[in-house]
Amino acid sequence: MRYSKHFQNRINCTDSDAVFNYLIETLKDTIHRWDYFVNWGKVFENVKDIEVSLNTMNYLIGKEDIEAEFSFLLRQQPAISVVIPILIGLRQNDFKILSDFSTIDFSYKQYSFVGRAIMTDDDVADVVEFARSVGLLDFLKNRKIKNLVDYVIGVEVGLDSNGRKNRSGTEMEDIVESFVVDICTRNGLEYIKQATAAKIKDKWGLRLVVDKSSRIIDFALYNKGKLYLVETNFYSVGGSKLKSTAGEYRTIHDFWKQNGYGFIWITDGMGWRATTLPLQETFNHIDYVLNLDMVAHKLLEDIVISTSIDVE
Repeated sequence: MRYSKHFQNRINCTDSDAVFNYLIETLKDTIHRWDYFVNWGKVFENVKDIEVSLNTMNYLIGKEDIEAEFSFLLRQQPAISVVIPILIGLRQNDFKILSDFSTIDFSYKQYSFVGRAIMTDDDVADVVEFARSVGLLDFLKNRKIKNLVDYVIGVEVGLDSNGRKNRSGTEMEDIVESFVVDICTRNGLEYIKQATAAKIKDKWGLRLVVDKSSRIIDFALYNKGKLYLVETNFYSVGGSKLKSTAGEYRTIHDFWKQNGYGFIWITDGMGWRATTLPLQETFNHIDYVLNLDMVAHKLLEDIVISTSIDVE
């Protein structure tokens, strides 16, 4: 870690060991914000795409001879079959079902729910069989719900929980970006989010040497001929992934420093408390490792604004 006077001025740390201890002591236990829980816009957008078909399917609620009625609907409007998977909480369109395991050769049957203009009798029979076998037709017949549109809103909220992992992955980027925007606005700098060699070339005319063509960098900042590359992540729990991540950033740092770029790793999360040694090894090896508290104390700004940093 490149120690400088900024660490003493900003966080009262007099050497690199003190900086590392500060980093560990000020790790955040969470960065979840309100938009982490449910992406309501996505929920209602997904429902709108199939709302007409769902309202058509409402016809089946409470019908006694529901298989015959469903067959009738499928022949009239075959496109409604595409909503069957979402009604059982799945986004896939194709299913391979084990139908017989009483013999050595297990038997399977394939079901497909794709939009089609015409359904054959066999197609109709397969869709009805699937809906009956998963319990969907009984669910509709017994009036367990009043409206499929409202029901699918609930299903979509549940499915959206799968998106929380992706949202948690971008939360750190979003928080860091708010600081980057402030730094650039006040100091007349520019930055690129999700930077690539091509984007950097287009914006600043700089040729970025990368270790692999697919490399995407969370942020790139440019100041007075110096290009800073910033990577961010947050780990709420420990594990082997953190050890490999720390090793990867040592390699990335060496590659980019050799090519004249500044590298700043911003990481946070209580997961590091259970994986301290790999983090400390990387901290001691690369120039800059910060957490969110340190960024909030303007250390990121100090690094990218200073054309040269005093080092002890």
